Amino acid sequence: MSNIRRFDMDAGGSSFSFKQETEAKIAFWLSKYPNERKRSAVIPMLWLAQKDNGGWLSEPAMREVADRLEMAYIRVYEVATFYTMFRMQPVGEFHVQVCGTTPCMLRGSDDLIKVCKSKIGDKGSVGANGKLSWEEVECLGACVNAPMAQINDYYFEDLDETSMAKLLDDFVAGKDPQPGTRIDRQTSAPEGGMTTLLDESLYDGSLARQLTSIPGAPSSVVESAEPDVAVKETASSPKLENNASADKTETEVPKKTENAGKPTLEDTDRPLFLDKPEGEADDLKQVSGIGPKIEATLNELGVFHFSQIADWSKANIEWVNGYLSFKGRVERENWIPQARLLSVGGETEFSRRQSKVSEKGE
Repeated sequence: MSNIRRFDMDAGGSSFSFKQETEAKIAFWLSKYPNERKRSAVIPMLWLAQKDNGGWLSEPAMREVADRLEMAYIRVYEVATFYTMFRMQPVGEFHVQVCGTTPCMLRGSDDLIKVCKSKIGDKGSVGANGKLSWEEVECLGACVNAPMAQINDYYFEDLDETSMAKLLDDFVAGKDPQPGTRIDRQTSAPEGGMTTLLDESLYDGSLARQLTSIPGAPSSVVESAEPDVAVKETASSPKLENNASADKTETEVPKKTENAGKPTLEDTDRPLFLDKPEGEADDLKQVSGIGPKIEATLNELGVFHFSQIADWSKANIEWVNGYLSFKGRVERENWIPQARLLSVGGETEFSRRQSKVSEKGE
């Protein structure tokens, strides 16, 4: 795209309207702000407009965003021209952003740029009968998978001149290349597959639930005369001659017991559970962070629908984190915002990919 961020007035036409299926997403973003602060949604609204306008922002599209948010046109233009994620001129059906920052450059991004020039044309042009366009961008944050490129919404990683050429040919031919790495590794794991931490019990939380003390704690612990009391001996305190003096020199610390403090199904803070799905159960795996195992556990508890998760209060979230030993996972992985969007018929980038995988039976 041109370094001068000006609208293409000729290509933009005179009107723009959001697609019907986008309205649910617009409603979701507007619901996040009070009506008098709805202009706070300008960036996601511009992003949705760009998606509905073939990957770029025409002047009528920006005016539509301004009208919906009751903003002056110039204020929306200022935001759109400031952020390079918004494009001011038409792009191809598949827009390629090649990372040219140092890690990718050292790993061969120049070869990827050479392929783009050969198959598409100069930077900013639209080639292959409107199928492709490209630009060089700054770091996309996938340095360990360098060199890489973002094509529309997805990352294609560990590329070289050959794999980049094939990727562009596949898009032109109407194929649907899968995002991700082009070498033999899983995401950012070592090439050839993982060689350590292969036991799932190391990271599925089951071992954490069995812990009753912290291994390798810096202070020694000696047993007192009472079976459920431990006396901690520190470097700054004198050694105890006998247990009788423990209550005079040290604070008694109760031993931790398994599942101590763990929420129960009788707690009032637990979420609303259903005996059975209301109609067809939702595919909870469309929420990033919920895999088959967690989905099965939630179903056993009586959670079958996105709307149930979307309605969780702060107390409900704390209950779920505690009951499933998640330690903040629900908030960290943004279950609630995802569930709210999915519950009104919207979709996320993750849910779209998950649906494709389900359709192919992978």
